[in-house]
Amino acid sequence: MEETQRQKKIASVLQRDLVDVLQRAATDGGLKGILISVTKVKVTVDLSVAKVYLSIFPNNKAKELLEGIRANTTSIRHELAQRTKNQLRRMPSLEFFIDDSLEYIDNIERSLKGLDNPINNPDLLDKRKKS
Repeated sequence: MEETQRQKKIASVLQRDLVDVLQRAATDGGLKGILISVTKVKVTVDLSVAKVYLSIFPNNKAKELLEGIRANTTSIRHELAQRTKNQLRRMPSLEFFIDDSLEYIDNIERSLKGLDNPINNPDLLDKRKKS
């Protein structure tokens, strides 16, 4: 189903402000050399939940940073509510996920270049997740 204009607008406002909040929190927390970017925000039809997809560089820190972000969701939501109080009536609840699309694209490129041939080595392929 196509996103409404309202969903798109709220998603873009949240994405812009989340980048500032997360990057500032990372630098204030003493994490040097870590880049956190918000690749996509999807808002549900009833505008109550925002799914936030994060790309974290370097990848080896992604899991522990995601856990830290999820643990501080309430304070992040409060900070966003303060920033967007003139634009949004109600702040949607936030759910954070790792966006692994760049890693997926890199794996496909490596396979196409012949570096990792999944036909010769089937263990390279991830098992498909059923959702």
